[in-house]
Amino acid sequence: MTTHPIAWLCIVIFTLAYIAVMAEEKLHLSKSKPVILAAGIIWALIAWLAAGEGVSHESLSRAVMHDLEEYSAMFLFLLVAMTYINAMEERQVFDSLRSWLIRKGFSYRQLFWVTGVLAFFISPIADNLTTALLMGAVIMSVGQGNPAFVTMAMINVVVASNAGGAFSPFGDITTLMVWQADKVEFFTFFALFIPSVVNFIIPATIMNFFIDNGRPAALEDHSGIRQGGLAICVLFLITIVLAVSFESFLGLPPFMGMMTGLSLLMFYTYFLRLKGLTGSQIMPSMDDDKKEDLDIFKRIAHAEWDTLLFFFGVIFSVGGLRYLGYLELISDSMYTGIGATWTNIAAGVFSAILDNIPVMFAILGMNPEMDTFQWLLITLTAGVGGSLLSIGSAAGVGLMGTAKGQYTFLGHLKWSWAIALGYAASIATHFLVNG
Repeated sequence: MTTHPIAWLCIVIFTLAYIAVMAEEKLHLSKSKPVILAAGIIWALIAWLAAGEGVSHESLSRAVMHDLEEYSAMFLFLLVAMTYINAMEERQVFDSLRSWLIRKGFSYRQLFWVTGVLAFFISPIADNLTTALLMGAVIMSVGQGNPAFVTMAMINVVVASNAGGAFSPFGDITTLMVWQADKVEFFTFFALFIPSVVNFIIPATIMNFFIDNGRPAALEDHSGIRQGGLAICVLFLITIVLAVSFESFLGLPPFMGMMTGLSLLMFYTYFLRLKGLTGSQIMPSMDDDKKEDLDIFKRIAHAEWDTLLFFFGVIFSVGGLRYLGYLELISDSMYTGIGATWTNIAAGVFSAILDNIPVMFAILGMNPEMDTFQWLLITLTAGVGGSLLSIGSAAGVGLMGTAKGQYTFLGHLKWSWAIALGYAASIATHFLVNG
């Protein structure tokens, strides 16, 4: 039904919704709101169109439930991961790392590399947005009075966070989507490690020569990990092992392992409270309503709900366009006409403008015939392509919000040429190493 006027209207609605998403910083409108509204309108229009074409309610319901199955699996997986990250934040795990970095007294050039390397290796576990915000806080603390350093260090962190997330199913939403769709096995993703390193190293090396080699003023910061913080980190690693084991050895969806791991966190925080080791014991002056800082349901409440609901809107909006036949049409013209390699490379560049999540979900919806090498290629390009622009990834958007005036769209754009060199080199490395 791609030529029907109602189908065209659905395209217009999705486009307008995504323009609102890209203008989130200017409109101060949460990105979930326009896409959820678009999803509801699109499916209402599809139902109206289907009724006129004689499509049964059962057939339409099956299509919606198919999208719900995809969304619910991702939702539960991410909810557990976000809850663990929030619990670690509450136990000051990340504050402690930031405090250590600030006290070390690195030079600007050393700090540029330390924050970049840490971002690259933390993001495969903690996700690229959390990692970028953590390293961004360090850069803002020690880079006061040196805006040129702040800008380049922020760009470096965005590139490193996205590159580090590309070779791990836990590091980026798009990688998680490919894994949960059973396109690539868990350990196969690590074949992208060397291309990801290349993607990070090349622009970092270029920018390194423009970094002031002076030393920032020494700062005192003595945040420490609160009781139970390290144990929660260990439980998070166990949860990741459970997710992989459930999928690899038991044939169960990864979210079942994640939910099992969440139960471990629930029991651990319960025993912590029984032993009086929560924040209320460490800080007795806290109000009664804050005594259960580590209450797991409070950690769940602090999950990034705007992001989780944004995924709902994207999945159901793109699912509606798939039902109308647009994804099949694009797949035929792109993957069949141009070929998988150039389409996947172009999709990575396009993700810098549109965002990699709808791009990847659309490709999974097309379900083109590709081997593991090509699925790894689109995982790589969609993961690191967002680094080309500051609005192309959650890490970039998040840092623009926290470093207003110092890390900007135009500031990032000045170095897009260096990032593009890393993008092209990472693709070439993938062909060289994995081809």
